[in-house]
Amino acid sequence: MKKIILMLALVMPMTVFAQKFGHCNQQEILSAMPELARVRGEIEAAAKQYENELTAMQDEFKKKVEEYEKTKATMNATKQQETETSLGTLQQKLQQAYTDNQQALQKLQQEKMQPLVTKIQKAIENVGKAGNYVYIMDVSLGIPYISSTLSTDVTAAIKAEMNKLK
Repeated sequence: MKKIILMLALVMPMTVFAQKFGHCNQQEILSAMPELARVRGEIEAAAKQYENELTAMQDEFKKKVEEYEKTKATMNATKQQETETSLGTLQQKLQQAYTDNQQALQKLQQEKMQPLVTKIQKAIENVGKAGNYVYIMDVSLGIPYISSTLSTDVTAAIKAEMNKLK
């Protein structure tokens, strides 16, 4: 029985020290992806379209406000009230369009970036399995310290794996 306990005591620390840890920089990996330029271009094009739509709405609102200010003195009270209500409605539509555009742009960004993130995660998983890593941590998340003697930088290996996943 003593031999079994002694053997376990000797094997357990070796098992702990045999574990491999890795780290990578997902932002660096993402930046190196050729698909990122296309995705950014699509997102920027959509943002520009939304911006143009809002600018047109703002110009229309501004024109109507200026027209109202010029003709306000000649309007009766009922017409003034109708015009002010119309301007208030138009302003609300403008604010709603801004909110809707922000949400649509955020959704588009998530939809376009998700396949890239999924590809990176698959490459990390493949490198982790192939290298028998216990953990691969992302240093771009702000991990304050990683020991370069106990953890291996696998960023280059993940980039190489990304090329295989095309």
